[in-house]
Amino acid sequence: MFALTPARAATLRTLADTFIPASAGPVALPPGSALIDLDKLAAAIQAQPLGAQTEFGQLLDLLAKPLAGLTWWGPLKPFEALTPAQRERLLQSWAGSRLAPLRKGFHALRKLCTFLYYGDAPASGPNPAWAALGYPGPTPPPDGNPPGATERPLTPLAPLADTTYTCDVLVIGSGAGGGVVAGELAQAGHDMLVLEAGPYLHGADFTQREADMMGRLYDARGALSTRDGSIGILAGACLGGGTTVNWAGAFRTPDYVLEEWAREHDAPQFISPEFTKSLDAVALTLGVNTAYPRHNGQNQALRDGSARLGQETHLIPRNERGLTDSDLHFQGLGYSSLGDAHGIKQGTLNTYLRTAAAHGARLLPDTRVERITIVGGRATGAEAVHTTAEGRQVRILVRTERVVVAGGAIQTPTLLLRSGLRHPHLGRHLHLHPTVPVAAHYPWPMHSWHGPSMSVVNDTFTRLGGTNFGAKLETPPTHPGLMAMVLPWRSGAQHRELLQAADHLGSFIVLTRDRDGGRVRVDKQGAPLIDYQLSKFDKQSLLTGIRAAVDIHVAAGAHTVYLPHGTLPVLRAHEGVVQNPELLAALPRLPWQPNRYGLYSAHQMSTCRLGGQARTHPLRPSGETVEVQGLYVADGSAFPACSGVNPMLTIMALAHYTAQGLK
Repeated sequence: MFALTPARAATLRTLADTFIPASAGPVALPPGSALIDLDKLAAAIQAQPLGAQTEFGQLLDLLAKPLAGLTWWGPLKPFEALTPAQRERLLQSWAGSRLAPLRKGFHALRKLCTFLYYGDAPASGPNPAWAALGYPGPTPPPDGNPPGATERPLTPLAPLADTTYTCDVLVIGSGAGGGVVAGELAQAGHDMLVLEAGPYLHGADFTQREADMMGRLYDARGALSTRDGSIGILAGACLGGGTTVNWAGAFRTPDYVLEEWAREHDAPQFISPEFTKSLDAVALTLGVNTAYPRHNGQNQALRDGSARLGQETHLIPRNERGLTDSDLHFQGLGYSSLGDAHGIKQGTLNTYLRTAAAHGARLLPDTRVERITIVGGRATGAEAVHTTAEGRQVRILVRTERVVVAGGAIQTPTLLLRSGLRHPHLGRHLHLHPTVPVAAHYPWPMHSWHGPSMSVVNDTFTRLGGTNFGAKLETPPTHPGLMAMVLPWRSGAQHRELLQAADHLGSFIVLTRDRDGGRVRVDKQGAPLIDYQLSKFDKQSLLTGIRAAVDIHVAAGAHTVYLPHGTLPVLRAHEGVVQNPELLAALPRLPWQPNRYGLYSAHQMSTCRLGGQARTHPLRPSGETVEVQGLYVADGSAFPACSGVNPMLTIMALAHYTAQGLK
């Protein structure tokens, strides 16, 4: 495991000061080392597969040696012995290096340092860097009581010693898939046990502080990525799973995608009345609606700019109840990706898991399943490790008749592979909806960290060239840590300047429906290894979306647009006209290799795809694995291909449909 030795800590502090130097501007800001908690940085590294931890340690050890000079043809001195200007030039050299490991190392260091500097904060008060950004930080309601400070509605199991459980059905995962299956089957009278790898948080536990919540609610403490480090992957790992951290978008998968799944994967249920009933049922339970009264700045810009270009936009259905137009609720909606302290968002935490518990289902969070037990070709239970509130680990054995795996498209195939399944397509066909942000500065305040993270969508470019593939334009959460991490870094001063007056920044995301996929494998320790490179075909969809996002920003009134590439081409606009269009025209000719730009994914799908051809689909149309009887999958990994929209509602509908068969 990665060890934070004194030498490595010293190198990290110097790196932090290089990425984020002190500033003596209108608001004096401390250097990176003054605000970055190295213990949290180390914890993020220790949450990665062992190979990645080793690589990170080797990277820091290299920087502590004179040989580091050979990586950029600079002085043969350790990083700490270089002048500040030389340190910056070394990092700039790595950012644009032809050697992929150096680019990977640069981005790993950059992301961790910038996120923790701007995203962390003590519980006692705000981060001192927020003032220069115009970011108010989490604010309690006027009466001083923490939002959602109510008694916990769920009472999970809390074993203190090795324990064996028996049940009718074991569900592994509690998010969009597992939560729905648990609720449906428990209500039908089945004895249910739900195991969840992450913790149970409720109400005031959702502190709205980025570093805190990312570390507690997301897989690998929010630092999960592909093996080459080029794509950051956000996946929920808490009770409620992805529905707890989803941005509250509740899209129905387009009919043309469902028809494609049915036709190309011999899965006619996706166009059946029964599947439509499942979609209707989960939408009703979640209270899906478009009745929210206000947009934040960047959603309004997406709506206005699109309209000025003659492009249609739509309101995004959201799974929220009890919403008012109060400032308290409006501000709270901006924290959807960090958990909902107000109890407005209707994920499985507030719906199906409560139904399951009310009908006798047992919930056991903080429990990692090591393997599914299989006897004679039939699933018989699972072996797991539970971490107690005191941090001790106890063994958990489960004996059951059926197992439903719903750990998401990364962890589900990983568990099945650890358990001995060997279908040739298991772990393949990974789709990520690869996404880039396109940010712009506006003459007026945007305050995009408040209000619904996503409330407006532009679907003009979703079916390019007569295909079912293209890009959607939406908006992301814009809290300081995530914003600092995704915006390109060219120098410490440039990055500081880019974030000044961040309250005037608005961002669109280009979400690509990827045709060509990647793969999930397991390492010797059983951890997931994720391989994915954007194909030439999918890159064209992404570039089309970037150009469209630029046009909309300019039409909406932005005066400066930042193209999402490591070289940071900056477009200037005046009265709706780009003043240096040659930069935009040159965009396709820039180098687009991994780690030349930032790609992100909040949607992972299709690694255990279901269909009617057992040779190419690890799951039968019922959701049962073709290799093991009584072993089912009910999450986004079961999608025949990617959905092209936020997959939460479709995962829930598929889980609901699968549960009817299990009944």
